[in-house]
Amino acid sequence: MILYPNAKINIGLKVLNKREDGFHNLETLFYPVELADILEVVESSELKMEQYGIVIPQVAGREGLMAPEENICIKAYKLLKADFDIPPVEIYLHKNIPVGAGLGGGSSDAAHTILAIDKLYNLNLTNSQMAQYASVLGSDCAFFIYNTPMMGHGRGEILTPFALDSLADYTIKLVHPPVFVSTADAYRGIVPRNILQPRLDERALEELLRQPVGKWKESVVNDFETTVFAKYPILEQYKKSLYEEGAIYASMSGSGSTMFGIFEK
Repeated sequence: MILYPNAKINIGLKVLNKREDGFHNLETLFYPVELADILEVVESSELKMEQYGIVIPQVAGREGLMAPEENICIKAYKLLKADFDIPPVEIYLHKNIPVGAGLGGGSSDAAHTILAIDKLYNLNLTNSQMAQYASVLGSDCAFFIYNTPMMGHGRGEILTPFALDSLADYTIKLVHPPVFVSTADAYRGIVPRNILQPRLDERALEELLRQPVGKWKESVVNDFETTVFAKYPILEQYKKSLYEEGAIYASMSGSGSTMFGIFEK
């Protein structure tokens, strides 16, 4: 079973408030893009994983590289194994999606592992059921089960389809600065909108995205840019460069560091 876990970008990202569970309530549009990893899942006599391509850093607070058995794909397998009598698998992952880049590569790998195991062992799970499993692994994991433009609310796991036909006449360019941005660090620096002074534009993101793409520059923002750009000024320069190249709209994806520009075809 070979799948191609693709990346996503966030078009607009509002950090609304901090929740009692320590997470933040968000409002964002998840939009799939073509950049993808390569994932192979095969039945085996023992649970095993090998990873290639872009290296994955170790978990926070520890040095070195992440051990294969700590990969989120293994966690996805174990999550299903707890509820279904499935045999061990070998997982082979070739990373093409940059890590710490706001593209959801790890989340996509996990979601596609769930999709692969469902097909491989005929579990016949619905998308909704698979999304519930995926949401346990990460806030944006559930999006990759559906893999179509979705408005994300809550932690990002509450999803609503959102047609964005206005992008049919545009192309999206991704730029990957040589910067690793820790999601945890990005959140530690964020000031939620409910305590910001002065208050920002509070129109719903859905309303803002229904404007012509040419108007997004003035109203569709990623709240992480303020603090992440302050720590990594080079990222703001990448954004300015995209506009200098003729982008109609440019932004950072997620908590960074990938920048994207939307250009007329």
